Amino acid sequence: MKLASLKNNSRDGQLVVVSRDLTKAVAVAHIAGTMQYALDHWSVVAPQLAEVYQGLNHGTVQGEFAFDQTVCESPLPRAYQWADGSAYVNHVELVRRARNSEMPPSFWTDPLMYQGGSDDFIGPRDQIDVVSEDYGIDFEGEVAVITGDVAMASTPEQARQQIRLVMLVNDVSLRGLIPNELAKGFGFFQSKPASAFSPVAVTPEELGADWQDAKLHLPLVSHLNGKLFGKPNAGVDMTFDFGQLVAHAAKTRNLGAGAIIGSGTVSNKQGTDYGTSIDEGGLGYSCIAEIRMIETIRDGAPKTSFMKFGDRIRLEVLDGQGQSIFGAIDQQVVQYQPR
Repeated sequence: MKLASLKNNSRDGQLVVVSRDLTKAVAVAHIAGTMQYALDHWSVVAPQLAEVYQGLNHGTVQGEFAFDQTVCESPLPRAYQWADGSAYVNHVELVRRARNSEMPPSFWTDPLMYQGGSDDFIGPRDQIDVVSEDYGIDFEGEVAVITGDVAMASTPEQARQQIRLVMLVNDVSLRGLIPNELAKGFGFFQSKPASAFSPVAVTPEELGADWQDAKLHLPLVSHLNGKLFGKPNAGVDMTFDFGQLVAHAAKTRNLGAGAIIGSGTVSNKQGTDYGTSIDEGGLGYSCIAEIRMIETIRDGAPKTSFMKFGDRIRLEVLDGQGQSIFGAIDQQVVQYQPR
């Protein structure tokens, strides 16, 4: 099943069911007006939405219309919880090596996670507003899940059962602000502005064999200014699966329905120590910071610049037939203008 939230005059958008090929949609206000309502009443609502989904794919429902990704909110335009992990330890190790810093062994057994701002997500085709290029503007291509209610101290297996939906995320990062924030010892805040999620959120069952062991086993494809930047496989080198990440978030607290848990930047070693760029015949990266770290380690200094005003990033996952599964996050960076 595939679900999306369309922009309307409310903060939470209008829930729609989307066809498998992303060409059609149908409003389902008689079942659930918003994504959050559907998640809050999942056991009752999900079977009804699944029935609509089957009818939409078979052309037997009324009221269908052409699905337009450009008018989508993020599937949850705002959420009660947004916690982002760092499941690809290769990414963490790379960043620390570039700083000549040892990585604690515990990072391989205890996930990193920070709590992001969830009150103001931006849509998958919305512009990325930034005050200054000096902030070090970067994208981060990730996978995320939306949970049902997760009880405190749930095991990873119990947590896996509460994964309701899967989607993509651009966890925008302002690299120039990160060092000073981390030096304070309290973690990210100003360096993590509003994130954007894919137009469509998908049930794990819809992914079939591409969803195994609570991981998405497909490449996350990124294009920076129209040029292929990365295609690492999200199921490879993922040290912690989503069950482990959700359980980590719920270790000392309950998670409410609609909590979003991110994977962190998708990163593959690709048979080398830390990966290889597309230009060098590798799988590339899911953020600019990684290629800059490679350049620092190899050449002594980075040469690839962070994003500038006018730059565009596109993130997408394709199935085995080359069809987009979640739709595309496609955003341009612009200078913020007070409204």
